[in-house]
Amino acid sequence: MWRVLWTLVGRAARGPRRSCTRQGSGALAPGSGATIFALSSGQGRCGIAVIRTSGPSSGHALRSLTAPRDLPPARSACLRLLSHPRSGEPLDHALVLWFPGPQSFTGEDCAEFHVHGGPAVVSGVLQALGSVPGLRPAEAGEFTRRAFAHGKLSLTEVEGLADLIHAETEAQRRQALRQLDGELGHLCHGWAKTLTKALAHVEAYIDFGEDDNLEEGVLEQADSQVRELELALSAHLRDARRGQRLRSGAHVVVAGPPNAGKSSLVNVLSRKPVSIVSPEPGTTRDVLETPVDLAGFPALLSDTAGLREGVGPVEQEGVRRARERLEQADLILAVLDASDLGSPSSCNFLDTVVAPPGAGSPSENSGRLLLVLNKSDLLPPGGPDPRPDLPPHLLLSCLTGEGLDGLLEALRKELAEVCGDPSTGPPLLTRARHQHHLQGCLDALRHYKQTKDLALAAEALRLARGHLGRITGGGGTEEVLDIIFRDFCVGK
Repeated sequence: MWRVLWTLVGRAARGPRRSCTRQGSGALAPGSGATIFALSSGQGRCGIAVIRTSGPSSGHALRSLTAPRDLPPARSACLRLLSHPRSGEPLDHALVLWFPGPQSFTGEDCAEFHVHGGPAVVSGVLQALGSVPGLRPAEAGEFTRRAFAHGKLSLTEVEGLADLIHAETEAQRRQALRQLDGELGHLCHGWAKTLTKALAHVEAYIDFGEDDNLEEGVLEQADSQVRELELALSAHLRDARRGQRLRSGAHVVVAGPPNAGKSSLVNVLSRKPVSIVSPEPGTTRDVLETPVDLAGFPALLSDTAGLREGVGPVEQEGVRRARERLEQADLILAVLDASDLGSPSSCNFLDTVVAPPGAGSPSENSGRLLLVLNKSDLLPPGGPDPRPDLPPHLLLSCLTGEGLDGLLEALRKELAEVCGDPSTGPPLLTRARHQHHLQGCLDALRHYKQTKDLALAAEALRLARGHLGRITGGGGTEEVLDIIFRDFCVGK
């Protein structure tokens, strides 16, 4: 329904329009004269819906819908009767706000209409705005793109805003807020400032090295600054993609022999019946994946076929896929039946997937593993540990829930290592392009150290500074901007 409504609003947006230059994304270039409008709050029935405009005709649009009243005081909410500017038909009693530029989200004149959230009211106000000359429906992400174009947000802050809109876990929300607050941008600006200072020293030596007016040690200062920056960049690039995992979710694989309770654990952790649970071995024959919130961190939880040999071709393919997922996992939940640790399948799983004491890491590729002994409710009460020679493990009963809090706390600690803790430490690199440009900057700094030609050294510093600028949006290509802004909803 909303898609059809938006089409009708676009057709209704008639009247004289100024010619404008479009950027590669299809969004209007800053200062082109177009005024955009859109529903900014969530679609569907709600108590209050927010409709906003941005552009030079925002004030005219606000006057047109609230005539004969004048503009309200800036940044103050006022109750107004909204009427259709052509027919004069009353539309709603709404709170309206006026944000004259440049003191607004986009840096342009903006207006907001806080109307009752019924579909008829929203569609009436949108169609009324479409009838005002000079206004057109906004494209996806166009409000934020105008904020970026007018210097209200850096590119890393834009990405933080997008991540905040899409955040589903507490850790994602914290990380997105830190990036929206500009922490990564400020860090990059500080690095760029250091590079600018080093470049100035090198170019001063090139231009005035033969004069006596140049202080001693200019090149040594530049070399020292480059060494310090190289160490800082290397430390950030060693984050093992933690920020990207935090943004997209860590891959957590639940593995074990048949009938250990893997599917039951997946259902408990996802809080919904994702997998079929049956006492018959080999019920799960394919990999079942579901996105979950594990102790505040995003994760893709994979339920796999029980690992065993000598089964039919269909189940054997499931076992092959399970072993493939183990190689790709960021974290393995190794599940065993606490009452059946002496069975051949359990022993084989312990020997092949779970490292015995003194064997080091359980897997060269996975690195992280939590051993979970399920079905603890079948153990005799107050009895000894089921097997003292086992690696560190957690007792759990998916049936009674006993031990679940301890498992969630262990998952929280492991995922904090895998994804990074967004509450502490330096800002994380949440996108592949951040790592790409930091690596490009680091490579340029290494070239600076290797070259003996001062002109080439200065060019290497300029190249390194260019990579840092592209992270925050200085000199970014249109194609990169298109990819970043296309994930925004209309009205943001």
